[in-house]
Amino acid sequence: MPEGILFDSEFLKKLEYLYIVAKKVITGRVKAERRSRKHGSSVEFADFRQYTPGDDFRYLDWNIYARLDELLLKLFEEEEDLHIYVLIDVSRSMLYGDPRKLDYAKKVAAAVAYVGLSNLDRVSIIPFSEEAHDRLPMTRGKGKIFTFLEFLERLGNGGETHLEHSFKTFVHQTKRRGVAVVISDLFDPERFERALNVLKYQKYDLYVIHLIDEKEAAPDLLGDYRLEDMETRRTRQVTISEQTLKKYRAAFDGYLTDLERYCKQREIGYIRTFTSFPFDELILKVFRSGGFLK
Repeated sequence: MPEGILFDSEFLKKLEYLYIVAKKVITGRVKAERRSRKHGSSVEFADFRQYTPGDDFRYLDWNIYARLDELLLKLFEEEEDLHIYVLIDVSRSMLYGDPRKLDYAKKVAAAVAYVGLSNLDRVSIIPFSEEAHDRLPMTRGKGKIFTFLEFLERLGNGGETHLEHSFKTFVHQTKRRGVAVVISDLFDPERFERALNVLKYQKYDLYVIHLIDEKEAAPDLLGDYRLEDMETRRTRQVTISEQTLKKYRAAFDGYLTDLERYCKQREIGYIRTFTSFPFDELILKVFRSGGFLK
């Protein structure tokens, strides 16, 4: 496979396999959970209400009228397309690792999009960092996956991470609520709470896929180093000892614990993974645990 090409024929085969498995997992839950109350012929009867002038006569219950001399209108629950927004972090910190976190994120985004498109949902890709990025507009249909793959393949990176600003921009530009899937390393100097609240308070069904490189969790460094922040480009001379590493790992583990607890308390779907973990196994883990596209 040529350098820089993420999506080849083998990748497409994996996507189809993931969809087949995901379909088995979510079959039977989809129709039960994607309803919106509308008037008209539809999937399932829901209730009655009093007739008011202007209502469609076709939905009057004439049997009740014949027995009770009362005009009642039938109400139905109608299936509605699910809108899935895949928000992918393209800040400079996502370039770290082997594989790069950004490349891993693109594969996860492609898999989520493929399952959604195959399920006839509407899917959009929204890249975010401090800089403005074009989004891939809401699209449906399995055949559109190549548009998504081309978009993700071309997707560049840049800027620092400003989660709250990015999510506020997304909410401002998006009229329709739905499922929001955030794929990010969540490295933000302002932490994560206020940013995730932006989406949660706007009534999105929120899921977070948290990407970590193993060297970030447990760096193998001892001695004198000149470290550079990938996003701000600021540098610092440091001396790293065993004690320093111990404190770092404790702080990192504490951050992960806080994040997981925060998401659990607010009913935000959360899954954490090392980028060394095969992306297809991650997607299966998400669906089997009852993750998005329920």
